[in-house]
Amino acid sequence: MFENMNESQAKEKIFEMVKEYYNIYQKEEKAFSPGDSIRYAGRVYDENELINGVDSVLEFWLTAGRYTAELENALKEYLDVKYASLTNSGSSANLLAFMALTSHLIEEKRRVFPGDEIITVAAAFPTTVTPIIQFGAVPVFVDIKIPYYNIDVERLEEALSEKTKAVFIAHTLGNPFDLKTVKEFCDRHNLWLIEDNCDALGAEYTIDGVTKKTGTIGDIGTSSFYPAHHMTMGEGGAVYTNNPVLHRAVLSYRDWGRDCHCLGGHDNMCGHRYDGQYGELPKGYDHKYVYSHFGYNLKVTDIQAAIACAQIKKLPGFVKGRQENFAYLKEVLSDTTDKLYLPEVDENASASWFGFPVTVKEGVNRDKIVQALEGKKIQTRMLFSGNLVKHPCFDEMRASGKGYRVIGELTDTDRTLFDTFWVGVYPGMTKAMLDYMAKVMKEAID
Repeated sequence: MFENMNESQAKEKIFEMVKEYYNIYQKEEKAFSPGDSIRYAGRVYDENELINGVDSVLEFWLTAGRYTAELENALKEYLDVKYASLTNSGSSANLLAFMALTSHLIEEKRRVFPGDEIITVAAAFPTTVTPIIQFGAVPVFVDIKIPYYNIDVERLEEALSEKTKAVFIAHTLGNPFDLKTVKEFCDRHNLWLIEDNCDALGAEYTIDGVTKKTGTIGDIGTSSFYPAHHMTMGEGGAVYTNNPVLHRAVLSYRDWGRDCHCLGGHDNMCGHRYDGQYGELPKGYDHKYVYSHFGYNLKVTDIQAAIACAQIKKLPGFVKGRQENFAYLKEVLSDTTDKLYLPEVDENASASWFGFPVTVKEGVNRDKIVQALEGKKIQTRMLFSGNLVKHPCFDEMRASGKGYRVIGELTDTDRTLFDTFWVGVYPGMTKAMLDYMAKVMKEAID
């Protein structure tokens, strides 16, 4: 097949075959019919993701390489930030973002130590809270407000103590929290702000006439590239910041805790590999094997990054599609507001919806609606943990009353356990799917 071809020509031949394979076996053109499965999320891709993946496999670099650098640069440009670091999942991104605040590179009065407090919410995906607890810091849980599903900013001052060091919260289902109030609170009290942006890539928020992408307004932000999210690389995530100290800490924690910041496959980029003095090591000890943090290996492979390099070019269209699907579904359901709370958005925000959350009003049975939808092959999801404090992972802490604090009553947080669910609006959905979803919901309400 490759006779009389050079390597570049052989690759082009392979890419042509990959494109043909996609068009014959993977391109979906079937029209929706009632009874077909409607997933809450899914991959949206074409031959370009497959070609990039095959190209990376043929190079067989495997670890982070040229596609990784390309994707990190594309993320920096899209988000308008100075630094973006890929990692192997959104959960790892949250871990790295939090651990960066514990680094010895941070001045002591701002550094997070075991026993320090971090303001967050319990109506969350657990990996926003897990790094706090695993490090030995104390999560301080504040209620949310329905139908925004984000932190009740009126309780922030009440949550503050002399031990508070940071606020770490997510933009729930792509709906930005009140960044203006939260940012002002953090600035007033010299607190770090971590934006868990895993469900909200592409969302925007305006403060004093300046509009920025969510994840870039606080000190550090995170993204997930799991297949359900706004763009995918299979498993993957990113941490981004404009703070060079946080960026250096993230890289160290991500890459085994090493002090050296040479890129993979490159040695002695600084020209001082063998002339430094570190800790009690012999002078000149190989800097590639000097460790300044107790770190991890949370890097990506170049195959993952190659796929995402094709995805990020589609990201603006993905965000637009989610916004359009959300707006259409809300319009179709507008005659149900006597029975359902439909989601609302902060006046300064432009959401990048991961899902469409619904809370039933008094007299309406959430589980009846959910079972009706699932019975028609329409996927639903709960609002993640609902109230994380009530899960088995908190049994020992709940019994002892130690390791966390709760501010007031988590009234709306608890309500999500019984009355809230959400359905998808990902860009692979069609109006026919959304119409059918709304029809089944309305029939279950009556």
